[in-house]
Amino acid sequence: QLQACGGGLVQAGDSLRLSCTASGRPSSSYVMAWFRQAPGKEREFVAALGRGGGSTYYNDSVKGRFTISRDNAKNTMYLQMYSLEPEDTAVYYCAADRGIILSAIRNSGDYHYWGQGTELTVSS
Repeated sequence: QLQACGGGLVQAGDSLRLSCTASGRPSSSYVMAWFRQAPGKEREFVAALGRGGGSTYYNDSVKGRFTISRDNAKNTMYLQMYSLEPEDTAVYYCAADRGIILSAIRNSGDYHYWGQGTELTVSS
């Protein structure tokens, strides 16, 4: 089970950190990712962590502004977001899967476990 939190209302240029805590099996054995869905748009990949947290993957639109990380001791994944833009406004979801292959890491349909979403609004 995944629990996401940390969203809110911020201004353009602000920073914010989202958290996703996993219960049950150690998250280090799973690929974990963040997706987001803006109003009227499809869910899109934001960032992902490989098993153990050694590899990171980003959507080009957030590369250099967002950092994904994991604290295995706390079974928690983070998304540190800097220089937020109004275009980052969306509901952010965390996802996890144990068996996903690298080529599918950006595909929301290949993740088995999902958090409930946390809403971020960035005002201009």
